[in-house]
Amino acid sequence: MALNVVLYEPEIPQNTGNIIRTCVATNTKLHLIEPLGFDLYKKDVRRSTANHLEGLNYQVYPDYDTFVKENHGSYYYLTRYGKKAHSEFNFSNTTEEIYFIFGKESSGIPYEILKAHLDHCLRIPMAKSARSLNLSNCVSIIIYEALRQQDYPDLSLVEVQKGADFLNK
Repeated sequence: MALNVVLYEPEIPQNTGNIIRTCVATNTKLHLIEPLGFDLYKKDVRRSTANHLEGLNYQVYPDYDTFVKENHGSYYYLTRYGKKAHSEFNFSNTTEEIYFIFGKESSGIPYEILKAHLDHCLRIPMAKSARSLNLSNCVSIIIYEALRQQDYPDLSLVEVQKGADFLNK
């Protein structure tokens, strides 16, 4: 099975571009819930993806209800209102579909959705004076915590393009 990143109505193309790069690098499927605050195929998104869009496993949905109807598994909601740290959750089961849902940059995940899933709301710990972290950074933190718990399945632990012994030359 797999890890999945779900962006609920993302607004900033550069964030989505960075998230695309992370998804490609981690074999994570990306789910985009409309409306998007940008055209996915315009130059500003392509530039931040570093041409990774072609290798991306992704799907676009017209709304949240359609996404839920088409995807079954365990849902986790990243929110600053979560009362458990992301590291308190167990993501080690590689036989289930795990969906990490991230809200739009301006307002997050709607209250109604969060309220219905309080036991699966998670938070990245941070200083009390900080309101939030950048969305693309949050996606990376959460995905790599899940991958760490799964022992990085199907990911290379050595440099492939220049070779594992590149620094030994």
